[in-house]
Amino acid sequence: MVGDTESYILILYYSRNGATARMAAEMARGVESAGLSARLRTVPPVSPDTEASLPPVADTGAPYCTADDLRNCAGLLLGSPTRFGNMASPLRYFFDQTSDMWLDGSLSGKPAAVFTSTGSLHGGQETTLISMMLPLLHHGMVIAGIPYSEAALMHTRSGGTPYGASHWAGGNDGALSEDEITLCRAQGQRLAQLAHKLEDRDE
Repeated sequence: MVGDTESYILILYYSRNGATARMAAEMARGVESAGLSARLRTVPPVSPDTEASLPPVADTGAPYCTADDLRNCAGLLLGSPTRFGNMASPLRYFFDQTSDMWLDGSLSGKPAAVFTSTGSLHGGQETTLISMMLPLLHHGMVIAGIPYSEAALMHTRSGGTPYGASHWAGGNDGALSEDEITLCRAQGQRLAQLAHKLEDRDE
């Protein structure tokens, strides 16, 4: 259990079929290998219904993210499946509610990275990752990708981009490939290391 005063990386994701959630779990392993706590959170689906139709807490999986989860994080890993080359609307809706953090600069200067899952190999991974960066840039966050010094990025035949970790859900029977796992953990570790460095700079 992460305490209120303990530094943590928020891993915020939306997952319909479990692939993005599996990536988030590997990101958490990478974060914790660098000595920071990982806080896994999700967001509820959005609906055209005019009345609330979901319970206030998730039935399974990670808890729903609160504004304080985001405001108080040392860094952010943001994950989404692709939706026509864009991030999923539940995540976009969540960030549409963060104008108060934009106004007071709560997230400015904190590191962030993005990850995605697609049903097809060329299903919009890179455009989705870039779309996810846009609100983070408006918040003044420091965007980190995956450098080509990560060997798996050079030889992967499944997911993996310099913009962020990715997963091809149509390959390998839907399971994460070894390269995808390696890149997810590397990205989590790298973001945690950046958070350490940026916190040390501010002290």
